[in-house]
Amino acid sequence: MDNTTTVPTVNRELVISSDVSEVNIVLLEDKQLVEFHKEQSNSNFAVGDVYLGRIKKILPGLNAAFVDIGSQKDAFLHYLDLGPQIASLINYSKLAQEGKMAQASMAKFKLSNDVDKAGKISDFLQAGDQIPVQIAKEPINTKGPRISAEISFAGRYIVLVPFANRVSVSQKIRSSEERSRLKKLIQSIRPNNFGVIIRTVAEGKKVEDLQADMQYLLGKWEQITESLYGSKAPAKLVSELDRTSAMLRDLLNESFNTITVDNQSLYDEIKSYIATIAPQKADIVKLYKGKEPIFEHYGVAKQVKGSFGRIVTIRNGVYLIIEHTEAMHVIDVNSGHRLNKEASQEDNALAVNLEAAVEIARQLRLRDMGGIIIVDFIDMHDAKHRKQLFEKLQEEMAKDRAKHTILPATKFGLIQITRQRVRPETEVTVQEKCPVCDGKGKIRPSMIYIDEIENNLKYLLLDQNEKEVTVQVHPFVYAYLTKGFISIRRKWMWKYHKKIHIQEVKSFHILQSCYLDRNGEEITF
Repeated sequence: MDNTTTVPTVNRELVISSDVSEVNIVLLEDKQLVEFHKEQSNSNFAVGDVYLGRIKKILPGLNAAFVDIGSQKDAFLHYLDLGPQIASLINYSKLAQEGKMAQASMAKFKLSNDVDKAGKISDFLQAGDQIPVQIAKEPINTKGPRISAEISFAGRYIVLVPFANRVSVSQKIRSSEERSRLKKLIQSIRPNNFGVIIRTVAEGKKVEDLQADMQYLLGKWEQITESLYGSKAPAKLVSELDRTSAMLRDLLNESFNTITVDNQSLYDEIKSYIATIAPQKADIVKLYKGKEPIFEHYGVAKQVKGSFGRIVTIRNGVYLIIEHTEAMHVIDVNSGHRLNKEASQEDNALAVNLEAAVEIARQLRLRDMGGIIIVDFIDMHDAKHRKQLFEKLQEEMAKDRAKHTILPATKFGLIQITRQRVRPETEVTVQEKCPVCDGKGKIRPSMIYIDEIENNLKYLLLDQNEKEVTVQVHPFVYAYLTKGFISIRRKWMWKYHKKIHIQEVKSFHILQSCYLDRNGEEITF
């Protein structure tokens, strides 16, 4: 019986905004914002970068070492991250540093025996030693980078692992015939002393595609060998792809229909890269030349404002409160008291929780939240409903590329999630300077204020079945909602088929609003 989760095909778009200091990369799935990445133009110590590091200090109690790779905080290297062929790496790097390229030829290099997993780091490394290492986790908060001496290079179809001779296939390729075909193809082109992991996207690919990918990755290893000659730690040996190219490498498939970028040089780079990895998709790269900012044009700016921050509002009034601590992230699910009066409390709780599960899975991807995440869903007494919520969360999290584990809901409605964390969490400041107190306080983003008014009207007119509603607002907002023959107010009336009145109140501050029923009495939420 096949228990695999089927992820529906979605329409993916990449929108890229670039300036002098950083590149902002947004992934849209069916026009909805699901990933947001900020990449500094001069970013160092990115995941995948390879450095020549110097051992600063051995920590026998932790069976680990601190390594100087040039970062503000020394990098952390644990014994288990040395890899089974650490002795081969040390010997090879010494030969390469001394310029003995003939002896450092991988085709003829003699591998050492695999090391004991229960060994000690001091058996292989001492303070002052130099060793090539790869960034596994970027510096986060007060911690330095986490590094590994088991170096690997990810391509589009394969992952190349020096000092190994094993070929393995992604478990997501289910067909035994296809697995066998791919293994034979790789064995026929694999150089000696290089292991290969065949990625899921290699399914159905021809030997020419795999060969081109392998040659590209072998070029990276050759670059390390050349860079080692005469190098002194700390020194960067080779860079991983930038965040944009890495996303394209891992995500690009038939559901990708456009990549839009607002910078000419970045446009040329991306087009050239796609022409290399997927020539048939090169035409999907577009250069944006509009006058308004690219994120404004594609509606990304409003989605960013509404998706980041401590409180995240979902449709129908359900909202999340997201708190961050050093040890974990905590997410609280709230119904907002907007419940279906005809349904039972249990059914209402299930409906709210299922809706929140979709948004929580999106938030984890969007903010790149990692480590331990505790979600406090609304209590449900029926075990069947808790199971249904767990399965829904699993289904939504299946879209996430990061490794994660989800535990079933407890009786208290808590679900624990662990999600791979290799980079600092993406943070976007959405609160704005208050125009009333001139910056002494903070307000919610004004960009989504009109959406909040409409959400409240929708709740009053449809859920509470109010026949007529009057909205009192500041004169500036009044002018914005009523200007023109086809005003926003008129559009709302056509949409909800109810009477909606807008009143200006000069004493209100700019983001204050009040709702009155047909008798002029204030409606409280």
